[in-house]
Amino acid sequence: MQASVKKNDQVEIAIEDIGSEGEGIGRYNGYTLFVKDTVMGDKALVQVMKTGKTYGYARLIKLIKPSTFRVEPRCQIAARCGGCQLQHVEYQKQLEYKENKVRNCLTRIGGFTDVVMEPISGMDEPYYYRNKSQFPVGRNKDGSIAIGFYAGRTHAIIDTEHCYIGAEVNTEILHYIRSFIEKYKIEPYSEEIHKGLLRHILTRVGYSTGEIMVCLVINGTEFPHKEELIKGLINIQGMKSICLNVNKEKTNIILGEKIIPLWGEPYITDQIGTVSYRISPLSFYQVNPIQTKKLYDIALDYADLHGDEVVWDLYCGIGTISLFLAQKAKKVYGVEIIPQAIEDARMNAQINGIDNAEFFVGAAEEILPRAYKEEKIYADVIVVDPPRKGCEQSLLDTILAMAPKRVVYVSCDPATLARDLKYLCEKDYELVKVQAVDQFSHSVHVETVIALHRKDI
Repeated sequence: MQASVKKNDQVEIAIEDIGSEGEGIGRYNGYTLFVKDTVMGDKALVQVMKTGKTYGYARLIKLIKPSTFRVEPRCQIAARCGGCQLQHVEYQKQLEYKENKVRNCLTRIGGFTDVVMEPISGMDEPYYYRNKSQFPVGRNKDGSIAIGFYAGRTHAIIDTEHCYIGAEVNTEILHYIRSFIEKYKIEPYSEEIHKGLLRHILTRVGYSTGEIMVCLVINGTEFPHKEELIKGLINIQGMKSICLNVNKEKTNIILGEKIIPLWGEPYITDQIGTVSYRISPLSFYQVNPIQTKKLYDIALDYADLHGDEVVWDLYCGIGTISLFLAQKAKKVYGVEIIPQAIEDARMNAQINGIDNAEFFVGAAEEILPRAYKEEKIYADVIVVDPPRKGCEQSLLDTILAMAPKRVVYVSCDPATLARDLKYLCEKDYELVKVQAVDQFSHSVHVETVIALHRKDI
């Protein structure tokens, strides 16, 4: 379709849907426009910013008639910050959007018809839930210190000390560190010239324990006046760990590999259910502990363990799901590519007295095929929790060859989930259960747990 509008045109449209990145979708004379900061049901005046053959992008000029699903965001910078794409949308509508996002991917990409989903698991209080936050440090245009979040799709820092989805104690931590670096004239890192010391402030907070970690990411190996820094931070109730992370690379990756402890333990602890976990600065640990408990309970239910099963947990991280499964399985094997995560997983098994879990370092798509081919391993249940890109085909082929009775797939991306399920279900498996979990309230992201059963059982 030829665009019926051109750049800089101002047109009135009705927003009919929400896209995968949270932008409103409307049509002008049949031509599709994506408009940030709009909600399904809005009638809006928009200015066209970019056009293509089949769709274009526009920005909101003004609301002619606001949607009944629109709410006033609690956060004043929500529209500019890249973290909360949906805070202006009524929470129940957010849940509906996420559930439909999963359903549409399963139908459109996976080819599954008549998908029956359990109702999405939402939050009672969808604020202040994140146990991990990363704050870039830089300078404002006037030269003053900027600490906060990157604006959407940029590396421009929005200066703020308060986040409505992060742990509330972060405000106190950031306020102290800001005054400290201003007092001692510690230079923030500049991406443009690769100079300056302080790059990011990382915080972790144990939801069940209240333990706090502060980790400063630096472009160097020493931090000036660190004794004074420690003296101030340990006055914050719950402080357990203060450390440095060395990142001297010209990169957008936040954390380097080297940790330098400054005070306390090099980790904090937290619990999910009855299982305790040690969490280091580099550990992968789900950011929403309330919803993680629900997520793992669903995964455990879908695994349908009775005490005599051998389970392989792929992309196991620090063993969070593995140790949950080990409580009801005969044996659990976990696989993770990050060595530090496997060290954490082994330690977590030890501190919980769990002796039926074993962990391997390596890429799941390499470890599992090799172990199956060379050692003739088997599994009654396989659990996968891959990164956003989903599973490699070699791993899916090995799952098919091992032919476990059940596969539990935990996904953070409905599109790659649907692609992988299509591949497995065109062969030997059938889709039995689906439930979405709102792990990242006010964002467009959604977690999904899937149960597959072998067709011949």
